Amino acid sequence: MPTPIQTLLLKRNDWVPNNPRLPVLIYPQAIELQGNDPAALFEHTFSANGWPPQWRYGIYDFHHYHTEGHEVLGVAAGRAELMLGGPDGQVVQVSAGDVLLLPAGTGHCNLSCSEDFLVVGAYPPGQHADICREAPSHQQLETIAKLPFPQTDPVQGMQGAVSQYWRE
Repeated sequence: MPTPIQTLLLKRNDWVPNNPRLPVLIYPQAIELQGNDPAALFEHTFSANGWPPQWRYGIYDFHHYHTEGHEVLGVAAGRAELMLGGPDGQVVQVSAGDVLLLPAGTGHCNLSCSEDFLVVGAYPPGQHADICREAPSHQQLETIAKLPFPQTDPVQGMQGAVSQYWRE
């Protein structure tokens, strides 16, 4: 039986807006890793659920957030200690197989990671990651508030956690 999804609703933290309405969704061990290209398993899952994969990389080691896209992060290899919510935010441990869904505005930063740490990142169609490292403007806050909800959950599809935890 899969581990239950964890939710984390983050309030504004200094210059990091976070998302006052939508919680971070953490899917522990969401993908059973196998084969010699585990990142491809995340890419396939995200694509099949309407979230086109955009990159394979790590997570930046500086606090940042996005205003123009909800972001799903699939941990394809290794492990990391991340801080969500901006400076003095919530520390989260992630490892291969885990998925995090960050609503627009959510601060995130890689505090430390294994040498093999690899993440697959994806966004709903028409959304992307702008890298924001300072307090948002009024217009950026409006962009976050008006960003369309994804049609499907990147891991679980039509009836997934997004439909349960993210409501318009």
